[in-house]
Amino acid sequence: MEEITEVMDDTGASQGGALDWYVAHVRPRCEKKLVEHGKIYHFPTTLPTYSSTKKYRGKVVTFHKPLFPGYVFLQLNRKTREAAKQSNYVANMLEVPDQEEFKAQLSDILFALEQKVEIRVEASIGVGNRVLVKSGPLQGHEGWVEERFGMTTVLLRLDFIGQAAAVKVESDTLELI
Repeated sequence: MEEITEVMDDTGASQGGALDWYVAHVRPRCEKKLVEHGKIYHFPTTLPTYSSTKKYRGKVVTFHKPLFPGYVFLQLNRKTREAAKQSNYVANMLEVPDQEEFKAQLSDILFALEQKVEIRVEASIGVGNRVLVKSGPLQGHEGWVEERFGMTTVLLRLDFIGQAAAVKVESDTLELI
């Protein structure tokens, strides 16, 4: 399974104040529609996605699925926040209280997607040890370890929505923090 990330940078953002991070809890199956809405109304959107390949009667089809179904991450000012909220795609607009922590955690997840490591969504954040990855494609990034089915898994947490992306890492590449 190959991972990709759809990100619209903030070069097209309307100038009407500083851009803050928001999390749009979207209506079912509306993540990509909100990204398109953002392109039309000129506000940056981040939708971490991964590709899933299926075979149907000799035909191979690749789908790009949201890593966090139901959530799109937005950078908005007062004007663009209203444009996003007024779309028919947003069920609830969540304000991010700690902008820097959210940005750092989201950056770690996007970096992992760019490195094309195996990744999956972990619905709840488990209790574990905080670690630093010493080597490999995720070298220098922090995470939390959880043992599952005999494998070491590092959780790249996005605390604000209570979810994490889980990546497989060899235990000898980890260092306790």
